[in-house]
Amino acid sequence: MDFNPSLCQVIVEQITASPKRRITFAEYMDLVLYHPIHGYYFSNAVKIGFRGGDFFTNAHLGNDFGELLAEQFWQMWEILGRPHPFSLVEMGAGQGILATHILNYLQLRYPDFFVALDYVIVEKSLSLRTEQQRRLQGFAVRWSDLEEIGVNSITGCFFSNELFDALPVHLFSLAAGELQEIYVTTPVEALLEHPPRFIEVIGELSTPQLAEYFQLVKIDLDKNLYPDGYRSEIHLAALSLLSIVADCLRRGYVLTIDYGYPALRYYHPQRSLGTLQCYYHHRYHNNPYIHVGRQDITAHVDFTALEQYGQQCGLHPVGWIQQGLFLMALGLGDRLVALSQQEQPVSELLQRRDALHQLINPTGLGNFGILVQSKGLDPAESLQKLKGLDIPGES
Repeated sequence: MDFNPSLCQVIVEQITASPKRRITFAEYMDLVLYHPIHGYYFSNAVKIGFRGGDFFTNAHLGNDFGELLAEQFWQMWEILGRPHPFSLVEMGAGQGILATHILNYLQLRYPDFFVALDYVIVEKSLSLRTEQQRRLQGFAVRWSDLEEIGVNSITGCFFSNELFDALPVHLFSLAAGELQEIYVTTPVEALLEHPPRFIEVIGELSTPQLAEYFQLVKIDLDKNLYPDGYRSEIHLAALSLLSIVADCLRRGYVLTIDYGYPALRYYHPQRSLGTLQCYYHHRYHNNPYIHVGRQDITAHVDFTALEQYGQQCGLHPVGWIQQGLFLMALGLGDRLVALSQQEQPVSELLQRRDALHQLINPTGLGNFGILVQSKGLDPAESLQKLKGLDIPGES
């Protein structure tokens, strides 16, 4: 069965109970991914990795990604004056693989930093949290809900790897330059179908925040530029999450790793179908109404929105860079050179070299964006350039 019948029933009930028999796509996506019992990330449906998974992440390509990130975290600790504790808050830790690579490396390479480290994981999914706890049982890691972290209580760094792309998004379309919202419903005659048939309907905006979003990112949806039927996504949940993070951070950094674009590219008139994608057994498509509860649903990140809204929340933009350049600045190139000097079976060397190249491939993971923001740094700290943002040839 390639859908979750219990989850479909929950969605149908929510639609039926709504005054206009419809829910926003953001509500639909939230149920599909995050329903506390039947949602994709809360059930045993979520599968991550190369074998039998729906998708894989940077961490599945070996230790290098986590170890290079650890180098950046160590430098952040140095810039902040070696605080004890330095809280490293990973939001959405998947299977705990990235955390394992980071902690193993810091324990061996930077024992002073490791002793000062307070590693915190924010994870909603009980099944993923259980797997993380099993994998990380040798380390002093603690788990917390974001709401449990006190205001201005964190000195250190909040970071995430492919979290913001999975947050619920609102869908909109344009008609003669007018902004309209895309809702989800099910035809009355389809209520007894298995699985139920979910369809889209167009209506007025569910909240004025949707229109205000385009003022934030400075995009004018001029009817002379944008065709009728143009559709895309609006990331209100991402802004809400960033606001909470900013409130919790007293002094330090926020590091966001994800695929996405600045707003001018995201909402380019020629990108008329948006960025919504579904991942099912390493295949991707753009139909979120099939495989309900059995597939991942994502949308590219609007980095301009995170940067602009972050400033309203007290987060200073430190820099944005592509992942390939970020990792090269942190030493990935040196690791590639060192491979030629290692005595290992040729097959293992080739496999490792391929993994390193995938991390910086400009048509793949290397094209991910990395946004760094800061809060509470004094002028001297702010002037110290992060190694990962130090592009050769730039002053």
